[in-house]
Amino acid sequence: MKFRPVTESTRQKRMPDLRTRRCIAALRHLQALLLLLTAAASVAAAATHPVPAAPSIGAKSYLLIDGNSGAELASFEPDARLAPASLTKLMTGYALFKALDEEQIRLDDQVTVSEKAWRTPGSRMFIEVGTRVEVEDLMKGMIIQSGNDASVALAEHVAGTESVFAEVMNRYAAELGMTGSHFMNATGLPHAEHYSTARDLATLARAMINEFPEYYDWYSVREFKYNDITQRNRNRLLWRDSSVDGMKTGHTGDAGYCLVSAALRDGMRVIAVVLGMPSPKARTEGSQALLNYGFRFFETRLLYKAGETITEAKTWKSANEVTPLGVPEDLYITIPRGSYDEVESVLSMPAVLLAPIAEGQPLAELEVSLNGSSLISAPLRALKENPSGSIWQRGRDAIMLLFE
Repeated sequence: MKFRPVTESTRQKRMPDLRTRRCIAALRHLQALLLLLTAAASVAAAATHPVPAAPSIGAKSYLLIDGNSGAELASFEPDARLAPASLTKLMTGYALFKALDEEQIRLDDQVTVSEKAWRTPGSRMFIEVGTRVEVEDLMKGMIIQSGNDASVALAEHVAGTESVFAEVMNRYAAELGMTGSHFMNATGLPHAEHYSTARDLATLARAMINEFPEYYDWYSVREFKYNDITQRNRNRLLWRDSSVDGMKTGHTGDAGYCLVSAALRDGMRVIAVVLGMPSPKARTEGSQALLNYGFRFFETRLLYKAGETITEAKTWKSANEVTPLGVPEDLYITIPRGSYDEVESVLSMPAVLLAPIAEGQPLAELEVSLNGSSLISAPLRALKENPSGSIWQRGRDAIMLLFE
């Protein structure tokens, strides 16, 4: 920049006339007003989506999550290790669904009821020792009636003994990342080394719903009849809230009254885990309050579908000029209700990508944020392989890269 001093004579020449000065003043006033309005709008936008504190429900521990995104919506001591009582049967069910999926057992298998299963105390399906009962009936007896006898019979059918089956449960728990859980039996009967956490149980519930939709419907059945005895599901939310479609109650003197509940409204899935409530009524009302809170103040959006091309990356020395990028599973975000327009996403990608590219290879990073706070960070992966190009393509790109 060239500097030139300004003399008084040049000031006079450059001085605008009165009308021009008034126009300039008016424009500056308007500009200042627009800046004030913009600032006020920003403050108003930040205040239009307030999320109040979650309800106080008197539980020893609870966790509320979005079932699609996995986002935590509310919690109180979610990692406290507590007795899970019959919520244990969610893990029992998960292990059994795995056995069915891997064709280790079949729904029409006939299970001979052992004396140990028949004598198991606590809630019962009322199966008789020595009788043969189908796996499907036992599964329903365990899920709907919370039958301890059915749980032990199924555990013995799959693993030979209940203690070996508990090892299977612990293996699957480790695979799911349930680091705060350890199971000693298939029923949830008290044991010093038998415990779980609200966070782990929410993880398990989400896995059950997503991995085994063909069996999940059993958790919404209100009653089941076996041996001429009809018993009702203890999850009172199934009668109270039509959006609730699962999952499991639990109670022992040590654990208190517990409930894992799941509900679906307008495509949004919410899961609540409540542990250590003082009464059946308290666990029902506390769980309902948490579910309503989640649906009222949050919303879930599907950002990208699995396998959908989000962007294409220029790929050098490759058979194909570009590589399509996307996510292997549906990508959801959960945000305060009404704030979707304020969500921003930033894509970070290497300046140069070289072939060969393997299918599924992470190539970029997607960062999604709301008002500057990170919501989710996810790798974008190659949706197709992109092998090395011909000698001519590789040579051409090698030359072109010299000028990049």
